[in-house]
Amino acid sequence: MYPSQPYNHYLHSGYANPVTKSWQGDSTILKSQLIYPIFVTDAVNTKTEIKSLPGQYQISTDLVIEFMKPLVEKGLKSIILFGVITNTESKNPQATSATDKNISPVIKSIELIKKEYPDICICTDVCLCAYTNHGHCGILTSDNLIDNEKSIKRLGELSLSFALAGAHVIAPSDMMDCRIAEIKRVLFEAGIGSRVAVMSYSSKFASCFYGPFRDAAGSGAKFGDRSAYQLPAPSRQLAVRAALRDQEEGADFVMVKPAGPYLDIIREVKDAVRVPVCCYQVSGEYAMLWHAAVAGGIDLKSGVIESLISLKRAGCDIFITYYTPQLLEWLLQ
Repeated sequence: MYPSQPYNHYLHSGYANPVTKSWQGDSTILKSQLIYPIFVTDAVNTKTEIKSLPGQYQISTDLVIEFMKPLVEKGLKSIILFGVITNTESKNPQATSATDKNISPVIKSIELIKKEYPDICICTDVCLCAYTNHGHCGILTSDNLIDNEKSIKRLGELSLSFALAGAHVIAPSDMMDCRIAEIKRVLFEAGIGSRVAVMSYSSKFASCFYGPFRDAAGSGAKFGDRSAYQLPAPSRQLAVRAALRDQEEGADFVMVKPAGPYLDIIREVKDAVRVPVCCYQVSGEYAMLWHAAVAGGIDLKSGVIESLISLKRAGCDIFITYYTPQLLEWLLQ
């Protein structure tokens, strides 16, 4: 029986076979495109599961090599380190513990990982919130407003300390204006600007999806919120402007965060810039998929892989995801 509609209205023939289905867009996600977030603490001999992030941990620096070993054996290529200061007396308005080699869990972890796993690409989150006693991402004025110039100077100091310890990628998440130019300046003045990359959290939105992360990093603001410096959710224009600005200031990579709720922004940023685009599948996204699977609503493997394919289709080149350990088992290469 002949079709009643024009032949080019019938689509099934183009993906009826598994091979022809694979021709309908690139679904390849490589292990080298995954970045695994690791929370390292100033405690000793502790590995504490994060209640709001099942399967994720706060790990003391002395256990980080042991923690990473099975992941490296499965093909882990890159991590991003977040410092967690459990000793509140070490926190102050200037975030001095972030660059103190005797305290900073990030600096200690970089040095250990570089020695044990020299081929791992080490990214470091750069922000003040986990190290300040007020929990905001920058230095504050006397009336508790952001002092942008003092903030970016301090962020440059953090970046340099992490780079000198051996980090390969500096990833500022603070959302201060013009911090990429300051970080690049500091790195080049130190003679390491050509070998240490900068991945800017360029299009980072004020979002409820960060809740579990703030539990993990102990970085919640003690007063007010971060809407004065993180992007407003409805704004497409600011997201693109921020990405373009950071590219012009020298960012080697730009990022959209959160990921899944902002697929349209990923595509707009990808079309606008000429550097690779990273997306951060944040803690709330991780938790939603996890709990949906536990409740029997979805198959976890299928849901996670579909979510990453959606991100790739939108334009993502690099994925920061808490599902990296599972993906190392699920992906072929």
